[in-house]
Amino acid sequence: MSLDAKTTETLQGIIDTACEDQTSGIPGVSVAVVGKDGNDLFAYSAGKRGITSGEPMTLDNIFWIASCTKMLTAFACMQLVEQGRLNLDDGEFLEDLCPELKELKVLREDGSLEEKRTRITMRMLLTHTAGFGYTFFNDRLRDWSLPVGIDEFSGRVDDIKMPLVFQPGEGWEYGVGIDWAGLALEHVTGLSLNEYLQLHVLQPLGIENMSMIPSSEMREKLAHMHFRANDGKLYPRDHLLRAPLVVDPAKAGEIFNSGGGGMFAKPQEYCKVLAVLLNDGTCPRTGVQLLKAKTVEEMFRNQIPQFPNYGRQGIPASKADLTNPIPELYPVPGDPPQGWGLSFMLSNGGLTGRSTGTAFWAGLANLWWWCDREKGIAGIVCTQILPFADAQVLGLWARVEAELYQATS
Repeated sequence: MSLDAKTTETLQGIIDTACEDQTSGIPGVSVAVVGKDGNDLFAYSAGKRGITSGEPMTLDNIFWIASCTKMLTAFACMQLVEQGRLNLDDGEFLEDLCPELKELKVLREDGSLEEKRTRITMRMLLTHTAGFGYTFFNDRLRDWSLPVGIDEFSGRVDDIKMPLVFQPGEGWEYGVGIDWAGLALEHVTGLSLNEYLQLHVLQPLGIENMSMIPSSEMREKLAHMHFRANDGKLYPRDHLLRAPLVVDPAKAGEIFNSGGGGMFAKPQEYCKVLAVLLNDGTCPRTGVQLLKAKTVEEMFRNQIPQFPNYGRQGIPASKADLTNPIPELYPVPGDPPQGWGLSFMLSNGGLTGRSTGTAFWAGLANLWWWCDREKGIAGIVCTQILPFADAQVLGLWARVEAELYQATS
């Protein structure tokens, strides 16, 4: 698979246009797309590293990929499931591994707490059915945490220790469950999550610019963070995940490795992991097998058929500096049943031309990846803008994806 010169020029034009207005457009973006052969199908950056920077955005810039981390954590957990060291459905084993899960209570609508009735499983953590939420997506959790509040990006493990918002298995809510999956991995391996990922996922793929504790070289290439006000104007802002960017490397062990949102990465290197998923667990460029084909198949299987409309239940802007309200996760004409795999959404089609089995997910600072195994294409669109669900970035992602499918169909 390859793109002709006209398609490449069209894609570059779409991206350049999106970044023309440094006051109220997209300040800077990198887009990377990979084919099933593991080679770059398209890679391009436009705009500036930051609106206060004179430097152009380049393909070498490093992004905080936020919840795009979740797929990596699930990938690692599934390696351990294959080895029999983790179990998807043994709640007793998981809660013995992470004893604090046993003591969790459920936060009722009236603010009172009730006992948890069901053990939490790894499958629940990876599918957001354990009952965990985020304070920026859930008014009840936000209000429970006041007056001090909770900062899920503090670099402290204590900030993921919060009550559930429903009994385990009885609903779907996007939250810190995959952070707990990462903790389970740490307990069973004796390694930090970042150490495990480096040894067993990233280094075997030749990936050098992905880490939860960025090197000094990565920090020097970090893309700037931005905030878009209600009037559409862009402002520079402090980085949301500050702790791993300022920590003394000798004290890196003090920083919580967030399986739900702790990774920094170069976009093209993230695509190397997506290429492994496109090829049923094997790297197409080196032949190294990181997951079995049946494991990848399980990751892409709808795990929550009992909640076909979970993506249409809406997510509020509980902290408006971090997210816009989200009435629907991924609208598809006809409102077909949608699913969730092991860490990502299964949209069941869409307007861009993607296959019905395509997986995708996002990162809070407006990053979006997708992986279409049927058509052999995957990619990621990376910006650093808050709040989440930025209309301009969503529009750019849709235009890029649609152009790619039109050109490769």
